[in-house]
Amino acid sequence: MKRAVMYLRVSTADQHCDNQLHDLQQLAEQRGWTVIQVYRDHAFSGARARRPALDQLLCDARRGHFDVVSVWACDRLARSTKHFLQVLDELNHLNIEFVSCREQIDTGGPLGRAVIIIIAAIAELERNLIIERVKAGMRRAQLEGVRIGRRPAQVDRSSVLRDRARGHSLTVIARNHRVSRALISKILKQEKTPSHKGCSSSTPQLPQNRQPETAA
Repeated sequence: MKRAVMYLRVSTADQHCDNQLHDLQQLAEQRGWTVIQVYRDHAFSGARARRPALDQLLCDARRGHFDVVSVWACDRLARSTKHFLQVLDELNHLNIEFVSCREQIDTGGPLGRAVIIIIAAIAELERNLIIERVKAGMRRAQLEGVRIGRRPAQVDRSSVLRDRARGHSLTVIARNHRVSRALISKILKQEKTPSHKGCSSSTPQLPQNRQPETAA
């Protein structure tokens, strides 16, 4: 009887792993596995390669604690094809099978790894398309005059300069004006930087190697 573990992951704090767990428990009963542990990453994005439960799973895998890793779907393990294949390569090197419930894929089969590579590539493509759609929407909003992001902080520059002239520290000034210390520092640096626009010398310069002409 094979020793199996389950890996569950949700991306946000208001999501739950119950549905994933129920399906994987049914799969374990059908396959006759002995489930020895369930690893859960709660509110962690699949784009992150380092996750507490996943790191612990891989650590236990290196110690030979189990024979099978089961997930509800391939994108629960990773959304990046590179990271996904890295995990699969390590599991394969350790002679540990990988089974995905939704895609019905088992790396123990002859075509399992080839199918997993294809599905992982499609999952990454889907994620990249979503990112591109979001960026396109933001560009369109900017063209229409909609501001994206935080509003710029409103600071009374003259008041900042007066406080600095009185000897107040940057931290105190920033706290009094309810802005960041970096913004106060930027305002002070801009004030100290001299402007050279429109400045020109009124004294004409003589060409080099030439003496001034004298009146005859």
